[in-house]
Amino acid sequence: MSNEKEVIQDLLKEENYEVFRISPLSGGSINRVYLLETSRGKIVLKLNEAGKFPEMFTAEKEGLLALLESHSLDVPKPLKAGEHGKHAFLLLEYKEQGSQKSNFWTLFAEGLAQLHRNTNDRFGFAHSNYIGSLPQYNRWKTLASEFYISQRLEPQFKMASENGFDFHNLEVFYKNIEALIPEEPPSLLHGDLWNGNYLSNEKGEPCLIDPAVCYGHREMDLAMMRLFGGFPEAVFSQYHEIFPLAEGHEERTPLWQLYYQLVHLNIFGSSYLPGVQKIVRQFS
Repeated sequence: MSNEKEVIQDLLKEENYEVFRISPLSGGSINRVYLLETSRGKIVLKLNEAGKFPEMFTAEKEGLLALLESHSLDVPKPLKAGEHGKHAFLLLEYKEQGSQKSNFWTLFAEGLAQLHRNTNDRFGFAHSNYIGSLPQYNRWKTLASEFYISQRLEPQFKMASENGFDFHNLEVFYKNIEALIPEEPPSLLHGDLWNGNYLSNEKGEPCLIDPAVCYGHREMDLAMMRLFGGFPEAVFSQYHEIFPLAEGHEERTPLWQLYYQLVHLNIFGSSYLPGVQKIVRQFS
């Protein structure tokens, strides 16, 4: 830590901050995260090795800016992404946390619906980014099914195969799900909306963090919210009242969760294989 403190002090000096205190924050296995008390107030610093995850923080910065510009849910404002020696860094606005307001989940549902009303003429994003530690591809596609299959599932199945996991008859599976995915306008997605990627800000209102954004099918965000729990049923029913989902969305939930199960299979290994196999069988 002492050597990293020197790196942080040096980095922030270059950015014209005087740092008074450095406190580690809970972060993932990918990045180190710090709360910095500086001459210009509190800020958050995310740090990793520049060569290991190229452009990760630049992509996160662009994703946060897209969420900010959606005028929906609160997100930390990105201050700067860059490199300092062997390190890549992202400076962020610090969000003080507070107790959830009594209408927290109503605000969440309203904000998520507003986020998803931000649309585009195609599915994808201006650049690729990351989902956890894995590359996430965002080449522009015209159809929701085409985007999901070519930019989400195929790269993950390819990686799984390279990691020693075998899947058969994926052509049949892809053909089946192509017919099942309803076409609707692209929605701006958070992209990694599990229960560790939101907090309650100082006003007690929802704030999203750590996005993996794209313009995709909005059922993906809702399916991810259901995958690991942590969201009350009321938020889903309120969302559906505000911005109704297409018929059959409950049956499609595992189909969208497949992408996130594959990501976990490729990061954490075989404990996620039965879940992936079950979904492939279900839709084959």
